[in-house]
Amino acid sequence: MLSLIVMMLPVDIAAGQDALQSRRTSLDDQTDVAITVYNNNLALVRDRRDVELENGEVTLTFMDVAQQIKPETVSIRSLSNPGGIRILEQNYEFDLISPSKLMEKFVGKQVELRSFNSKNTFTSEMATLLSVNESPVYQVGNDIHLRHPGSVVLPEIPNNLIAKPSLIWTLDSDADKQSIEATYLTQGIQWSADYVLTMNREETTMDIAGWVTLVNLSGAQYTDAKLKIVAGDVNVITNNVALDYFADSDGAFNSALLQSMPVEESFAEYHLYTIPRRTTIKQNQSKQVRLLSANTVKVEKLYEYRGQEYFFSQRFPQVMPEQKVGVFVKFRNDEENSLGIPLPGGTMRVYQEDSESMLQFAGEDRIQHTPKDEDVRLRMGNAFDVVGERVQKDYKVIASNVHESEYEITLRNHKESNIVVDVVEPMPGDWQVLSSSHQHEKRDARTAVYSIPVEQDGEVVLKYRVRVRF
Repeated sequence: MLSLIVMMLPVDIAAGQDALQSRRTSLDDQTDVAITVYNNNLALVRDRRDVELENGEVTLTFMDVAQQIKPETVSIRSLSNPGGIRILEQNYEFDLISPSKLMEKFVGKQVELRSFNSKNTFTSEMATLLSVNESPVYQVGNDIHLRHPGSVVLPEIPNNLIAKPSLIWTLDSDADKQSIEATYLTQGIQWSADYVLTMNREETTMDIAGWVTLVNLSGAQYTDAKLKIVAGDVNVITNNVALDYFADSDGAFNSALLQSMPVEESFAEYHLYTIPRRTTIKQNQSKQVRLLSANTVKVEKLYEYRGQEYFFSQRFPQVMPEQKVGVFVKFRNDEENSLGIPLPGGTMRVYQEDSESMLQFAGEDRIQHTPKDEDVRLRMGNAFDVVGERVQKDYKVIASNVHESEYEITLRNHKESNIVVDVVEPMPGDWQVLSSSHQHEKRDARTAVYSIPVEQDGEVVLKYRVRVRF
């Protein structure tokens, strides 16, 4: 197995022009970092550092930036001396040092081969590295070696390889020491909202805990960062992102007051949430931070038996397609119900206590971004103790575009409580209920809803006849 020894010589990796003064800055110089995460695998990073710069032209290597940075979105400014630096040239270097890259850079050049013996001493000889395809090939004198049992020693690190992804600027600077801020967009950071809903045994109220789940694959760590998240779909055009869109008129970014709960505010056509507590987001890490908390939220449990549009345009055999009675929970997102804030889209998971007061998973559903003063409706699955059966009692074709159907729907409730089942019938075309055993509500132009009370261990039969015109 090939081992690699690199002899480090005093080579300035970042310097592309020997005539210019060269400076580097790393996380050791960082004074603040803030990150705003969007829905579409995108984040805005603001990195502040104190750096030493000479007057005049200087090359600044800004290390420890994200590997998935969008270089075209980078900007830099001086906070201590506005206008004190001017960018003459900007580069993003991402050709990183690795054993394979180092070997590739020395193809056709002289390297040293060291061979070790049983006495832990070694001999060395110079060789030309001919190729690194599949495995290294060396030429020593007139002999060709397909591999080497010892170590390969390289004389230096090539100038075009760096240890970390870096932004490299050629600047015209007016001051020696400056506080600078670099701002850029990067991919590889995602967030999602996750909610834990704990419902009481009576199924009348619940407690809600909301969490922001962050996944960082950007290639950088953000230590003790100010964190904001944006709920909404920000439009991003390919290869050209207008960074000023995210800034105030003076170029500064808003900072929210620290509170016990995240601060929510309207931002353009989106909603911005400021997490009050700073947090460290490591590379290749998934973490959760608290978003919201609400207690004793009133909730309503719903049962729904839903038909299909094609039921009204054809004759069916005696046995109709099997349908289940769906179970839903609904609550109002308003202040009177202990909420009243925009809810970012995410997954809501419902838990409920059993007879031994142990929480059990009851189902989950995903919500879209939900404004305040709107209803949230979650599908929990299908009812076990509520049965619905549908029978087509009659079907007639009155004309090529006019059909009549008669249905008998039987609902049976085996639960230990009375319930109401909504029979939802999606009607195609123009429709008219000709006769019915129960009253219906015309929810919209294409939907009739029958709300049928079914007592404990009871049975109710709904009969109706409808004419549809296509």
